Amino acid sequence: MFYTIKEGKVFFNIKAQPNSSKNKISGIYGDALKINIKAPAVEGAANKELIKFLSKEFKVPKSEIFLKGETSKKKQVIMPLNEKIEKFLNQILNN
Repeated sequence: MFYTIKEGKVFFNIKAQPNSSKNKISGIYGDALKINIKAPAVEGAANKELIKFLSKEFKVPKSEIFLKGETSKKKQVIMPLNEKIEKFLNQILNN
């Protein structure tokens, strides 16, 4: 499973794809959520762009999004669970 919910937080397993033409959620890739990021994987630029994208996509303040695995393509993102995330999970699991 690409996510876990625990104590009001959602833990997403992310497969980041830097240097993409645009920021977007591509879908489920094995046990991870594949996210395309415009920024290159240089000096943390892709990580910053990933946090910014998730913040806008799910209406979560950037300060409440935590990232594990900064130097890996496989990352774990931790953020508070909200209605927008619940709606996204229902939508992606029912497709």
